[in-house]
Order: sequence, then C-alpha cells, then structure tokens
Amino acid sequence: MVEEDAAMEAAENAEFRFHTVGEQLKAARDERQLSLTDIAAQTRIPIRHLEALESSDFAALPGSMYSIGFAKSYARTVGLDQNVVADEMRAELAQGGHAGFIPATPDYEPADPGRVPPRWLAWTAAGIALLGLIGYFAWRSFALSPDAPAAPVVEAEVAAAKTTDGAAPATPAAAAPAGGAVVITASETAWVKIYDADNKRLFEAEMKTGESYTVPADANNPMIVTGRPQALQVTVGGKPVPALGVPDRTISDVGVSAAALLARKPAEPAPTEPNAAGTGTTGNSTP
Repeated sequence: MVEEDAAMEAAENAEFRFHTVGEQLKAARDERQLSLTDIAAQTRIPIRHLEALESSDFAALPGSMYSIGFAKSYARTVGLDQNVVADEMRAELAQGGHAGFIPATPDYEPADPGRVPPRWLAWTAAGIALLGLIGYFAWRSFALSPDAPAAPVVEAEVAAAKTTDGAAPATPAAAAPAGGAVVITASETAWVKIYDADNKRLFEAEMKTGESYTVPADANNPMIVTGRPQALQVTVGGKPVPALGVPDRTISDVGVSAAALLARKPAEPAPTEPNAAGTGTTGNSTP
C-alpha cells in the first residue's frame, strides 16, 4: 500500500513538474546530455534565442511565429512531439498576451541544415549576377553611344509588311525593362526568409553582416519575412530602393521582385498607441 501511494505521488509530481514549454525542452535536453551549442548546431537557431525560449522570455524573440517555429524545431531535436509542443506554446503565448503581436503568416521553422545551400554557392551566384549586370550596362552604353552603327533598314521587309491599302502596320511598343537584378545585403545580422506565391521557400537563413542574396529573376512573385527590415539593404539593378519596413518590426508578404520594389514608397513610421501603463508603444507595420 505504501509503495502504491509513493508511485501515485511520483506520477502526480511528474505531471506538474513542468509549467512551461521552455522547462520541458530544457529537461529533455538535459536528459539527452546536450548543450545549447549542440541544439544550435542542429537547428540553426541562435543560442540567445534558445536561452530565451527555455526561460519563456518571449520579448527577446522576434515574434510569436518565430517562437512556435523555434519550439517545434527544438522539440524534434530532443525527441518531443512537435505538434503537442506547438499547441502548448500557442496556449502559453495566448495566456501571456503575445499571441497576436505580429501578422498571421505560415509558421516559421528554421531551415534544415541539409537543404541550406553552402555559402560558397551563394557567393558564386552573386558573382555571376554581378558579372551579368556589368555586361548589360556595358552593352547598353555601347548601344546608346552616338558612334554606334545604326541598325540597317530592309526595304523589302517593310514593303511586304504593308497592308493592302498601302498603310504600314503599327509598330508594337517595346517592352518595359524589368529593372535589373534584386540583391539583398545584410548590414547587420538578421533572420530572412524569402518565398514565392506558392509558399515555396527560396531562401532562409540568418544573414551575417555583409552577406548578400540575389532574388531569382524568374521567381513567382517572391516575398520576404524578417524581424529586422532595417538590417537589410536592397538594390534593383544596383540602385537602392526604399526601406522594406519600420525598424525592429516584423514584416511579411512584402514583394521583393524588381517590379514590386520599384513601385514601393518610403515606409512611414508606425503610429503610437498608449498601453496599459500610459506609455506609447509602436504598433506593427505591414507594408
């Protein structure tokens, strides 16, 4: 009888041992004798975000979407059910009033290291794009030069193209230039995810200072999500465009094709609203 009571008491203690998702994740990590460095290496999540997750310091994370994505990736690494952990994280965020402080977008999950292209490949692609851009401007300068030979006019073709009443057909208007290559360069460290209209991930990584990414010219309406838009410098054909969003405010579904960026206007500062303490807090701005 005493042994049964002890077993029941142990079960109850185990049930209420952990009160937060962070405590569950840390306990599972300790059980597997893994360090935060080990978790960071496998999930590609920065250690500072892992520490914030374990201590339930959601203010130190980019947003609720990132918190859920980090928790799911962490759970898979330590052998926990990622769906159960995600549900508990959503409930915990809702109880703390953090559930709706960023726009609703598909859950963010850190990139699988096996599917992230190596850095040398990204630099090679950027170099090829730069050479292509230089070649284009060189050709354009030659074509617009007054000394460049004029294109010959073939009279026979013009005559054949005339209509029966002797009028020449209208010449179709030339297509508008695409604007050039879109290059995103990090001036500070920032998490960046770029995806297309079908929600297919084109690029996702924590970009370091000086790293660049060239958006594929044939991508289907490419868009970006990031928590630090001020850390990204964007150029179209080598020319800078207005900032993608208000500093330190998560943006999502912002188009990064050449046409979308050239049509953008400078981002306006987010309005301030009084909070419960009477101080101003900046609202979210979704371009």
